[in-house]
Amino acid sequence: MTKTWKLKQVDETVAAQIEKDLRIHPALCRLLALRGILGYDSAKAFFRPSMARLHDPFLMKGMPEAVARIEKAIEHKEKIMVYGDYDVDGTTAVAVVYSFLKKNNPDIDITYYVPHRYREGYGISSAGIDFAATEGVQLMITLDCGIKSADKIAYAATRGIEIIVCDHHTPDEDQLPAAVAILNPKQSDCAYPYKELSGCGIGYKLICALAARADLPDEATERYLDLVATSIAADIVPMDGENRVLAYYGMVRANNNPCLALRTIKDIAGMNRSFTISDLVFIVAPRINAAGRMDDARKAIELFIEEDPQRSRALAEILHADNFDRKEVDKSMTDEALGILQQDIAMAGSRSTVLFRPHWHKGVVGIVASRLIDHYYRPTIVLTESNGKVTGSARSVTGFNIYEAIHQCGDLLENYGGHYFAAGMTLQPENLEAFSRRFEQVVSETILPGSLQPEIEIDAEVRLKDITPGLYNIISQFEPFGPTNLRPVFLSRCVADHKGYSRVVKEMHIRFVVSQGPDCVLSGIGFGMAGKFDVVASGQPFDIIYTVDENDWNGNKSIQMKVIDIRPSEL
Repeated sequence: MTKTWKLKQVDETVAAQIEKDLRIHPALCRLLALRGILGYDSAKAFFRPSMARLHDPFLMKGMPEAVARIEKAIEHKEKIMVYGDYDVDGTTAVAVVYSFLKKNNPDIDITYYVPHRYREGYGISSAGIDFAATEGVQLMITLDCGIKSADKIAYAATRGIEIIVCDHHTPDEDQLPAAVAILNPKQSDCAYPYKELSGCGIGYKLICALAARADLPDEATERYLDLVATSIAADIVPMDGENRVLAYYGMVRANNNPCLALRTIKDIAGMNRSFTISDLVFIVAPRINAAGRMDDARKAIELFIEEDPQRSRALAEILHADNFDRKEVDKSMTDEALGILQQDIAMAGSRSTVLFRPHWHKGVVGIVASRLIDHYYRPTIVLTESNGKVTGSARSVTGFNIYEAIHQCGDLLENYGGHYFAAGMTLQPENLEAFSRRFEQVVSETILPGSLQPEIEIDAEVRLKDITPGLYNIISQFEPFGPTNLRPVFLSRCVADHKGYSRVVKEMHIRFVVSQGPDCVLSGIGFGMAGKFDVVASGQPFDIIYTVDENDWNGNKSIQMKVIDIRPSEL
């Protein structure tokens, strides 16, 4: 798939002022300007995140009521249930709030619950409420779910259960649940300054408020920052504001004093280096998500709260096996879905993809939707059958709010929720055809033509000679990377295959060795780029887009490129 290359626009006056203040390479000044950094003070705040910059949790609407209700439940020995979603964000949130309450209130009567993805589906379930009622639960704290569950919360009230909702999904302002308190900064009348916390991040703010009221030391809450960072990384929330601070110190915790669960996963994965935010995304998160995708997410929470090393390893090995099974199902479903799209002539001109097969594995539909976008760049929904209903996940493309598009089809759905780029939904089988037509109509009428063409945004154009250890050292300080602070992407023009050293490896990838002048040589890897090797081997100059990374091989470290795309140079 051909991709458009776009050099990001920057205010050159701001970039020049940063260069004057900081006296660093112009490319770095451009990177800072693109991130809204205006000079020395904001650069210091960016490069030196501080826990002191976190906002007072009591600024969040509903926080005083939530804290008071939890304190009352503890004082009167009411039974509390911590209830969360089955993905990484939800399971980390449950583990953080449950562990904090149990550790700091030895006599507390507390349990936790995660709905089964296949038997109950996303969010608060009737089965979960019924179970809570039979267990004598009087207060339920929901995490990463609940904001769209007005009917379920009303039902819980009939069973004698009060609910505190902690959720970061977009609320329907005209139908907020009748909860004791709602903690969600995205409420229109919530004055909390930062709106993009993860679900676990909101749980963390709740325990910070409880800790403040109890006059507990900072360590009482900061011990959970590695799990908060894991949720931020896995849920793909913006890596700015409070999320950057929480992720930064969460990574410090993950590498200096991690919880037993992260230590065990790292050992089983064979990692012998420090965690990066990418490791949380690509090594930790898939194993945690696999628990809920393939079976029961309770296993993930059990791992997070386990304190015995042998039991921790046994649980981590189960998740490792679940993740292996997930990969097999993922590949099979993706191959089948691509085959359907290749044969369906009617869908060739569509601006969206909606695919349904009743036998597809519910736990992998979101992953498959993302894979399809790699081949057919358009808003995509993959659906399957579960408990007699059609359910699935949606993924979007740059510049298109898929949640809003689904919201416009809300009358055809039983339940839905999500974000700008991802969402989930449930509907009756008889509404599937109408939903597919409506969704295609909404996308066709609202999506901008540019959003249907994959685009690579470039932060800065540089010469290969600019890629020095000093430059890489400063780029490393931009971490943790994530949305709004992605790893910088560079463009170098008119490079050449150095002495024919570049080659195809494992029939899929290109091992690059390129030069730009006689004394400037840089190596790198381009994953899945073997189909473009003819551009490299042509003997003609080509342009190259890449990120910069460090290759650590047997203790020998060197700077390398991770190549994203190449094309012949325009001479």
